[in-house]
Amino acid sequence: MKEFSPEEVQEIYNKISAELSRVIVGQDSIVRLLLISLFSKGHCLLIGVPGLAKTLLVKSLAESLQLSFKRIQFTPDLMPSDIIGSELLQEKDRRLEFEYQAGPIFANLLLADEINRTPPKTQSALLEAMQERGVTVGQVTRALPEPFLVIATQNPIEQEGTYPLPEAQLDRFMFSLTLDYPSKAEEAEIVRRTTMQEMGPLSPVASRDEILAVQRFVLMAPVSDHVIQYAVDLASATRPRSEEAPEVTRDFVEWGAGPRASQYLILGAKALALLKGKLSPETIEVREVAEAVLQHRVITNYRATGAGKKSRDVIGAILGAVKEKTY
Repeated sequence: MKEFSPEEVQEIYNKISAELSRVIVGQDSIVRLLLISLFSKGHCLLIGVPGLAKTLLVKSLAESLQLSFKRIQFTPDLMPSDIIGSELLQEKDRRLEFEYQAGPIFANLLLADEINRTPPKTQSALLEAMQERGVTVGQVTRALPEPFLVIATQNPIEQEGTYPLPEAQLDRFMFSLTLDYPSKAEEAEIVRRTTMQEMGPLSPVASRDEILAVQRFVLMAPVSDHVIQYAVDLASATRPRSEEAPEVTRDFVEWGAGPRASQYLILGAKALALLKGKLSPETIEVREVAEAVLQHRVITNYRATGAGKKSRDVIGAILGAVKEKTY
């Protein structure tokens, strides 16, 4: 399998971004972080109001890559077997045998559309797949194809008939990305593109082997001890019972980020550094991915609600309080 240089990783990223820009207007930072999660073997949660092209973005990403793609529309009556598959009783040579029928989870890119519309029992069907990249049905564990990326969408304004994602499920996502409304100029361009012509299919610009090679390159990229320590300090600063927790954490945070956050801070920083043409990340790359890594892991308390502070506000204050040290 081919080895890459940072310049070649940049080239792959630029090709994918350029292809996506044919149908996706704006959202450059979201596309960047989405590709960072792919390169880092992470998963993404996309949060945004209806009409912001969340589903279109994921479908377009699948088209621009030579990867298999499946979409699951999460509904209240969805069952775990509808995701991971089940064993069905079949007749073979006059004998009844159980035969496994694979579910849609066996894909390189899985879109979990409106994931919070299904009960926790069904949501939990993704836990093993997202962490261990395999599914167990009966007594057999089957590996999922590589690469494997789950992108889930969620609507933040419709709360009736929804089930909040438990913390264990949220922690499986590397990034939580919030899509904002487009600018007026971007919205005008969206209207022009979608009301005056038919959009043709995208062309695949990166192969499965290239994505796997980039993932391996990200994992093997060197990182300095002081950058690792900074990421650990940052994650620790979100925990209100930590001795080094800043005042904003002790005042407004109920639960902070666990060790998986430190891992994702470093993996995300390494992938971001490669996209910039650097072999090794610095603390600035850690800070640039920090909000996406931490905002769904920092659980604010009732005082934060009373003060009108969201997790994003608290994380911004924590980033200002945690200084890079000389180790």
